[in-house]
Amino acid sequence: MTGTPTDQVPDEHRGTPTVDAHAALRTAVGRWFRRTARDLPWRADDRTAWGVLVSEVMLQQTPVVRVEPVWREWMGRWPAPADLAAAPTADVLRAWGRLGYPRRALRLQDCARAVVERHGGEVPTGEEALRALPGVGEYTAAAVTAFAHGRRAVVVDTNVRRVLARAVEGVALPAPSYTAAERRLAHATAPADDDAATLWAAASMELGALVCTARAPRCGACPVADLCAWRRAGRPVDAHAGRRRTQAWAGTDRQVRGRVMGLLREAPGPVLRDVVAGSWPDAAQLDRCVASLVEDGLVEQDGEAYRLPA
Repeated sequence: MTGTPTDQVPDEHRGTPTVDAHAALRTAVGRWFRRTARDLPWRADDRTAWGVLVSEVMLQQTPVVRVEPVWREWMGRWPAPADLAAAPTADVLRAWGRLGYPRRALRLQDCARAVVERHGGEVPTGEEALRALPGVGEYTAAAVTAFAHGRRAVVVDTNVRRVLARAVEGVALPAPSYTAAERRLAHATAPADDDAATLWAAASMELGALVCTARAPRCGACPVADLCAWRRAGRPVDAHAGRRRTQAWAGTDRQVRGRVMGLLREAPGPVLRDVVAGSWPDAAQLDRCVASLVEDGLVEQDGEAYRLPA
């Protein structure tokens, strides 16, 4: 990022009222993005729809710096849905590594199988067809439509919600849950043209990820600082602070599940029950977490041992 206060806003918008505030916002953010966009492999000219879909699933609740090396390895091994569909599930879970939320890996493999069975191995076009795939929800379908197929879609993630909340609504952060009012605003802000809508989707996400961050927004480097309603209002505090949950890690079931999965990923074969039992001091919590991993299809019991699914 190299933006400075001197290139925050296009000259035609600097200090001048605009007829269409949404258009001014989109123009400024789009120009900034064209100058500063990160060089990410799923944005390359040779990207595939499958590569974009994989990236979007991996990026859920996981930062780019952790996703990129795993995505590169993953796409090198399984560049097409048919490749992943035929892979042993244990290999898929090992390749997922420490990205977290490993059920996403299972959903991706289920998605690959559905693409092969229903669409001849080609990721379908259209949000409705995409949402019919296992593990593909509203956001992922919109992202693939925009970033892989170049068609208009209203792509809204946490970063976009934050940009719209601050720049348009003048509040510090959006509500904890996505609201109908936010949905209306997102649809009103997205341009009608395919190319312009795709640019806005990518640019607004990038702005929220790198500049308009949740805890330490870089207003001095923001391309829409002069248009931002939150900044004009004096940067009021978060009205929803008391309703937000902090995600703990130490001592949680998530940590226990992660430790068990790590133990099984690193093992060449089944891991004895006694070895698993020694991985966590709270036996009751460990038993509960192992049972949940089995229920989720991430772990299989093999007599007195546990292993990854075949």
